[in-house]
Amino acid sequence: MPQRIEQLKRWLATLPGLSDFTFEPASNDASFRRYFRIHGDGSSYVAMDAPPDREDSGPFVMVAEAFESIGLNVPHIYARDLSQGFMLLEDLGSELYLDKLTDETVDRLYGDALGALATLQACGPRQHLPLYDRALLMREMALFRDWLLAEELKLSLTDAEHAMLDRVFDLLADNALQQPQVCVHRDYHSRNLMVTERHNPGILDFQDAVIGPVTYDLVSLLRDCYVSWPAERVEAWAMGYFQLAVQSGILLGEHETQFMNWFDLMGVQRHLKASGIFARLNHRDGKPGYLHDIPRTLGYITELNSGLSQLQALCDFIQSRVLPGLKPVSNH
Repeated sequence: MPQRIEQLKRWLATLPGLSDFTFEPASNDASFRRYFRIHGDGSSYVAMDAPPDREDSGPFVMVAEAFESIGLNVPHIYARDLSQGFMLLEDLGSELYLDKLTDETVDRLYGDALGALATLQACGPRQHLPLYDRALLMREMALFRDWLLAEELKLSLTDAEHAMLDRVFDLLADNALQQPQVCVHRDYHSRNLMVTERHNPGILDFQDAVIGPVTYDLVSLLRDCYVSWPAERVEAWAMGYFQLAVQSGILLGEHETQFMNWFDLMGVQRHLKASGIFARLNHRDGKPGYLHDIPRTLGYITELNSGLSQLQALCDFIQSRVLPGLKPVSNH
């Protein structure tokens, strides 16, 4: 889209101190937004191009300002022209959590991310955000059936298999809705968290925030679609966060007996959704790279088999009908 880039450069040139600047691609994400790193006036910035006919930037601005106001490290918005879909943002650097997570660094980096999550849940906005309601939860899980099973794997399901998925989807939606409802980032994982020298982590891609289940962002971080850790470490981190959430007034001590069940089932909902999105990115958007993350993503579900009898049929289905059609993937 050379025309969009020229428009963006013309807009940047009108901003104070940016009459002379360098311009290079910074990153793409899984949407229609694109990012460019801008060097000018002795400083580094990120320019965002979000075509207004494809992306509504209003939620990005609202959530960015709300998160910044409670002390979270999100990119400050220096300038915006939403009619064109352009923004000039603070540059939080280029060190993704995903690239810096190791056995030696993970406790410190996750500790920072869990602290920021507690701030988000205890103090985050509750007004003007959409609800993570049953209809949205169901639309998300339908992506698994429509895009991964039907489009990617070309599976023809039996009536019994359709009925099993319907039962599981209802169970997972019920689980999400019975949890305490908080501000949810909705994509809180290692590709959207930046390692920063001050106020770690930098938090990106927050524009889809909703009011929803307390375990959603936690499971996004700890059972990440892009990197996995031993189950016992994940459970220890999750229960450590539970204690932090109780201290922060987000949860009550009496929630302890339900917490890991909430967490496990919330993960299943998210991983069904994510695997469907990865297949859709391939077929609809021409981005096949995410297909390699599907086996890890669905592996989180099959690993729960022994602990959650309600998921036995789903786990058997994934093992016998889904995973054989996918290419295996390494941890990174």
